[in-house]
Amino acid sequence: MDELTNRSSMIKGEAIRLGFEGCGISRAEYLHNDAQRLEQWLGRGYYAGMSYMENHFEKRTDPTKLVNGAQSVISVILNYFPSRQQQCSYAPVISAYAYGTDYHSVIKHKLKHLLQFIQASVAPANGRAFVDSAPVLDRAWAARAGLGWIGKNTCLISRKAGSYLFIGTLIVDIPLGYDKPMKDFCGTCDRCIRACPTSAIVRDHEIDAGRCISYLTIENKADISTVFRRHFTNRVFGCDICQEVCPWNHRATPHQTEEFEPLPGLLEMTRQEWFNMDELKFSRMFSKSAVKRIKYSGLRRNLKFIEDPDA
Repeated sequence: MDELTNRSSMIKGEAIRLGFEGCGISRAEYLHNDAQRLEQWLGRGYYAGMSYMENHFEKRTDPTKLVNGAQSVISVILNYFPSRQQQCSYAPVISAYAYGTDYHSVIKHKLKHLLQFIQASVAPANGRAFVDSAPVLDRAWAARAGLGWIGKNTCLISRKAGSYLFIGTLIVDIPLGYDKPMKDFCGTCDRCIRACPTSAIVRDHEIDAGRCISYLTIENKADISTVFRRHFTNRVFGCDICQEVCPWNHRATPHQTEEFEPLPGLLEMTRQEWFNMDELKFSRMFSKSAVKRIKYSGLRRNLKFIEDPDA
């Protein structure tokens, strides 16, 4: 085993010890193909109200613009597939990723430990950790590092773990042994496309964010268009429908991360309890959850949208 391969092996071993589902490493270089796809997506206006996606194009596609002297991109994935679901079949539905503690802080903490391990046990290195916190194409890097492939619903899909995965990225200025990308195993399956209630997956591997329930209930700051009445299927924070129908998630196993365990009482809440929730209860229940991102006003907007008997 040469030195670079040995370095990578040590890093991957520590990543698994820290609780990550997998770790892959790729060379830090300009993402030509992904830059082209991003440019086309932006040109079609599919970013909806996320105008920030137009900013820092070079940084999104070139890691050397984010870390001086960057040579390697370390990608990690962390399973969040839940062992339990919401109990009331009529209750407003939130995405499984928001059941527990906000993943940003959990993964960032683990990545900082991974960087410290690299600096102490692998080689002197400078680096930065990213978890949706900067213009980084995390799914592209994870796919490039062989952790999975980008599915038709644009989620990263792992043959072993499915797509209920958080992604973290660590860019460092040392050379390492690099992994090879994985082939696309979606084949002719189009279940995610057919299942999307708002037809947000406009073509293979491309989503119109302006039609996506996740965008409409989280990133969207405006009122939700009545065009989507009767299409939300009770979703009030995010949407997992395209993942629920994906055959690769049939083999997903429940996560082992304590921080992602459901918030106390969350899965037991009835429809009435959701609609009767006041701002104090919202603040107490979701103080450490990703749900706090939309604030109480955002939740009330989403609840009001699905409250209509025709919604």
